[in-house]
Amino acid sequence: MSFSLADIESVLIICGPTAIGKTGVAMAVQDALGGPDCAQLISADSALIYRGMDIGTAKPSSEELQAYPHKLIDIRDPSETYSAADFVADADAAILQAVADGKKPVVVGGTMMYLKCLLEGIANLPPTDAGMRAVLEQELEKKGAAALHAELLQSDPRAAVAIHPNNHQRLLRALAVTRATGFALSEQWTSHAGGTLHERTGLKSQTLVMLPKDRSLLHQRIGQRFEQMLLQGSLAEVEGLVGRGGLHRGMPSMRAVGYRQAIAHLLGECDHAEFVEQGLAATRQLAKRQLTWLRKWSDAYVVVSDDPEDARNAVLEGLNAYARSPGPALL
Repeated sequence: MSFSLADIESVLIICGPTAIGKTGVAMAVQDALGGPDCAQLISADSALIYRGMDIGTAKPSSEELQAYPHKLIDIRDPSETYSAADFVADADAAILQAVADGKKPVVVGGTMMYLKCLLEGIANLPPTDAGMRAVLEQELEKKGAAALHAELLQSDPRAAVAIHPNNHQRLLRALAVTRATGFALSEQWTSHAGGTLHERTGLKSQTLVMLPKDRSLLHQRIGQRFEQMLLQGSLAEVEGLVGRGGLHRGMPSMRAVGYRQAIAHLLGECDHAEFVEQGLAATRQLAKRQLTWLRKWSDAYVVVSDDPEDARNAVLEGLNAYARSPGPALL
């Protein structure tokens, strides 16, 4: 499959583990393409969607976002939920709008589930288990539809809004899926998210995977970035979020790496040194999980580097060379 960096009717996806320098590479790509009038950056990060979560997520600064505008950053309050299906729908819209505006869509981020669903689509609904259905029908008889709908409202608000309590068939189906899989039905039945990216949008895509040569050097960068976040006031940021009310550590936003450890420290459950140790360990574990995903990625352009500047240069040279020599490559 041929691929050109300048081909606006194809989507470039830049992914890699946390702290490897994805944002810098995406910005360099935008510059190479001619700036924000020629390229649209689209975030694929489940933490950057939240307003007010800036320091602890290593969100690009306001100056960077002005020079390098990103779609899907600061689109939700931390009290709100946001599913993989929501991301696919929003990313599709941003990609198609970019193409319509004559811009190259560049998706950048490290939330692997978001990227997998963007490329492959949301999985089809699992079959309903007969035993689960029987249990739910008995509960419907005993508790009534209002009680079951209240449960659905807690586990899947988006589906609950769309399903009337008197529509027993859809109500029981939604609860059966949620109880059986642990995932909200609304994450699985977004109709326009069912096909692949190409099937949904008609656009080709190419994935650029950034990997470290030496994982210990990546861990050093993680440590340096965590220390910088502390100096910038990441603990005060979390304290302000919790202090405003309406947020607790069970929410998806507050389960973000670094945030849940900070909350534990602020509640007196661990001292500062333990908080730092736990936050670093959680970030390294995140990087490990991301690398496991990324090393299994097929048909991707792979850049292996421990130096962000070298990685940026390799990306720009490699993607332009790829147009002349189609096929996966290792730079």
